[in-house]
Amino acid sequence: MQFKGRCWMRRQIALGVVMIFLTGCAGVGFDTAPSACPPVVEYSRAEQARLADEVSGLPEGALIQEWLADYAVMREQARACR
Repeated sequence: MQFKGRCWMRRQIALGVVMIFLTGCAGVGFDTAPSACPPVVEYSRAEQARLADEVSGLPEGALIQEWLADYAVMREQARACR
């Protein structure tokens, strides 16, 4: 019987592909540890009202308005994480 290197190479490649797919499933079903969630800073009503006044005084299309919207989304995600 003759040794054929190609046959072994195909088996190694097939095994590698199977391992890649199996490791892709390994992360499914794990819960996020509570320590992995960032804390959410709570702001008083007075601070929120002051910020609303300051934002309303900004020129139309100010970049900080987009940033604040992104920040609001991140805060909601952090709350959902807990």
